[in-house]
Amino acid sequence: MSETEQSDQIGGVDQTHQGDQDQAVPDEAAPDEPAHDGGAPDHGDQDDAAHDEAAHDEGDEDDAEDEAEDEAEDDAPVSDGDTTSNQDRLEQEGDIAADYLEELLDIADLDGDLDIDVEADRAVVSIVGADLQQLVGDGGQVLDALQELTRLAVYRETGERSRLMLDVSGHRATRRRELEQLAATTVASVQESGERAALRPMTPFERKVVHDAVAAAGLSSESEGVEPRRYVVVLPS
Repeated sequence: MSETEQSDQIGGVDQTHQGDQDQAVPDEAAPDEPAHDGGAPDHGDQDDAAHDEAAHDEGDEDDAEDEAEDEAEDDAPVSDGDTTSNQDRLEQEGDIAADYLEELLDIADLDGDLDIDVEADRAVVSIVGADLQQLVGDGGQVLDALQELTRLAVYRETGERSRLMLDVSGHRATRRRELEQLAATTVASVQESGERAALRPMTPFERKVVHDAVAAAGLSSESEGVEPRRYVVVLPS
């Protein structure tokens, strides 16, 4: 693949809608391919189709690699010495993130207290004590963007990739409970029908919550599609 083709391929951002959209949706059948009249093949159309297919495949591979990397980091065993150094590193990430966010709140003239914790081998910073819906946005889009900016601030100081999780006004905690309930309902439906169920598109955070909940219930799941329309499919046993 040429450098020009690679530069044309960019990732998307999950856009999430809560409420009534939290339900299983049927898989869509691929449209029938148009029949070709006789004559020589159109090489221009073939080149475009090959380019689109390559972009689709590479997008799936990149997303799968990102999810696999996060899962590998979550599951990798650590020694006692590594645990201590890792704990110190994560606490440092939390401190850097808190300093960055405190400055941001001051600039925006917003009130809020900062809580720092370490959960599931990642730093967690929460802005609490105030209604800051403007920092959450529709479906958590602003929160996701702010989390990425905070991770960049940590990377700038440490030179290491951060998996820090940011929450504002308990949004992610509430969303986690909703997704765990959705996963339980979907698992029950799949067990009863014996058929796979596809959920609506979700952010990486939401997909991870659903995957964990499905696995805890004894079924398996997988992510399909391409950002920003990547979604979870719950599979029968």
